[in-house]
Amino acid sequence: MEIIRLHHPYQVDEIPKDNVVLALGFFDGVHRGHQEVIGRARSIAEKDQLKLAVMTFNQHPSIVFQKLNPDHHKYLSTVSRKEELMEKIGVDFLYEVDFTSAFASLTPQDFVEQYIVGLHAQTVVAGFDYTFGKKEVASMHHLPQYAKNRFEIVVVEKQTLKDDKISSTRIRLALEVGDMAVVNNLLGYIYASPGRVVHGDARGRLLGFPTANIEVENHVKLPRTGVYAVKILVGDQLYNGMASIGYNVTFEPNRPLTVEVYILDFNKDIYGEEVTVFWYEYLRDEEKFDSIDALIEQLKQDELDTAHFFEHYKEMPHANFLT
Repeated sequence: MEIIRLHHPYQVDEIPKDNVVLALGFFDGVHRGHQEVIGRARSIAEKDQLKLAVMTFNQHPSIVFQKLNPDHHKYLSTVSRKEELMEKIGVDFLYEVDFTSAFASLTPQDFVEQYIVGLHAQTVVAGFDYTFGKKEVASMHHLPQYAKNRFEIVVVEKQTLKDDKISSTRIRLALEVGDMAVVNNLLGYIYASPGRVVHGDARGRLLGFPTANIEVENHVKLPRTGVYAVKILVGDQLYNGMASIGYNVTFEPNRPLTVEVYILDFNKDIYGEEVTVFWYEYLRDEEKFDSIDALIEQLKQDELDTAHFFEHYKEMPHANFLT
């Protein structure tokens, strides 16, 4: 996959000369709805013997329009995560456009000329609710008038699960209550958070449960606080583990949020390693224990619950999508 980063206005020689089928969207999370859009584009590309291109943005458009605070908005997938997902889907060209105020000020016709026709799109595929400007004048309903018969247009209908739209918003709401079954079903794969192992306060080691302290990127959306059954990717190896997202309230108040993973049957030193945590199942809420002994007993139970979960878990059809 070739990644092409564009800053408006781009230079013509930055664009590959190949004719493409172009999928449009922000694609945060690359969930099952997004996969349908890209999959439809891939099928057309294979049939017409064209390259598959996807265009996305480096940040959410609402940040430029000041509808979201860039310091507080959390993504389901970082740009690098999105790149990984797109490559696994089989995308040939991934266009990452800097969503700036200059880009946002393009008229609908200019957007079509420069970012559809200019990218050599023979067919454009997007979801029914995709817009390229104000929806009153720049929705998929309006696209044919700007296309002027220069490319085909395929609109992907609303994708639903249990009669509700599959959406990034719905996934975020499920993350906020720790409903990983819903999150992972909407995604079509196991939700994951990349990070780096850093030094913590080593309390877990003293308790007999040494944990990997994971520094997660600030703009990544985490599930709610609590304890989870997880898998962690270290190098090219997956391990079962139990993870805590919380504030270590048993020890002292006003501690920062941490992500810690106790890896089952594991005794290697992995400080500094880049890892990925896959969130499978919410086990319990974060608790404040009256004694260290009570905490240790609960951790032992968490370990049993984690092992039991994975003994009975049946992998999703697309569970290897990220790994």
